[in-house]
Amino acid sequence: MAEVEIHTGHDHSGDSFAQKVGVGVGVIGIILAIVTIGSHRAHTQAVIDRTEENDQWSFYQAKKIRQQVLDVGADLARTLTSDESKVQAIVDKYTKQSMHYAEETKDIEKEARTKHAETTRQEGRAIRLDIGEGFLELGLVLSSLYFLSKRKFFPVIGVTAAVIGTVLGVAGFLA
Repeated sequence: MAEVEIHTGHDHSGDSFAQKVGVGVGVIGIILAIVTIGSHRAHTQAVIDRTEENDQWSFYQAKKIRQQVLDVGADLARTLTSDESKVQAIVDKYTKQSMHYAEETKDIEKEARTKHAETTRQEGRAIRLDIGEGFLELGLVLSSLYFLSKRKFFPVIGVTAAVIGTVLGVAGFLA
């Protein structure tokens, strides 16, 4: 029986440029995977930070409501009596508690604003990583088109897009 050779048309052993493009596509794929994971983690952290920020603002609001209720209580106590000495202890107690809540809300507000800044930072990181991911995907696809078309401008444009994506990815990780 005669041996039959099947030529698939994918033998690039004589095409050193194709080998370089293949390695480049692999490298772009690895960088893409890293940037994609970073992007997902940045989005997750932004959601966590936003939730913690919202929790702080809810806590702030609860304390402010308590402070307002105490202020109204003190005003009512003063208004509903003709003898100020009878209600002075209650008014003093409510005023002291109200001042305590006023101090607490300053710290809570500071924490909420810090969380907001962190959320904004994480969202900025996520956007950089997302755009970097898009450019890396573009670079991967364009570079791969060389294998179908044998046109060298595809990997050139692809590598350019991948470099832009890598720079944006690095900027996202460093932000």
